[in-house]
Amino acid sequence: MLKYKHTHLSRRGADIKVKAQNLKTNSLVNLNFGSNDRFEEARIEKREMQFLYQQEASFYFMDGRTFNQIEIPGKIVGSTAQFLKEGEPVEILFWQDQPLEINLPAAIIFKIKSCDPGVKGNSAANIYKPAMAENGLKLKVPLFIKPGDRVKVDSRSGEYLERVNN
Repeated sequence: MLKYKHTHLSRRGADIKVKAQNLKTNSLVNLNFGSNDRFEEARIEKREMQFLYQQEASFYFMDGRTFNQIEIPGKIVGSTAQFLKEGEPVEILFWQDQPLEINLPAAIIFKIKSCDPGVKGNSAANIYKPAMAENGLKLKVPLFIKPGDRVKVDSRSGEYLERVNN
């Protein structure tokens, strides 16, 4: 549910207008309910799983408690694929044992695999250079970052946040 509006007119019953998102297709729907309408609550389950590897358009995760592995199609993983690191835990939402969505932590730490050297004298302003993280993620980092440094990246926008000391 994205938006909720409750209206009550004097002679009629209450109306509830809802803007909802379909969890399977991600489409948006506008719904109206009366005060006497009832519906069943969806049983959404959150499971913490470990990302194992990617093979073509499929991603493989393992449940740390049961050691069961599941395959999730790339269309469900979507843009979060660029932030996945082997061995890192993620939260996956399930409905009737079907994966719906992958939730990442707000910030993820990556090791910088390669970047251009910083040019001296260009430190008067916030100047960024292109870099590549250990998992292939391309991002912009400040000039003082070197290959091998660990950086914290915002998983929602892909922006550099800060350098992390070992």
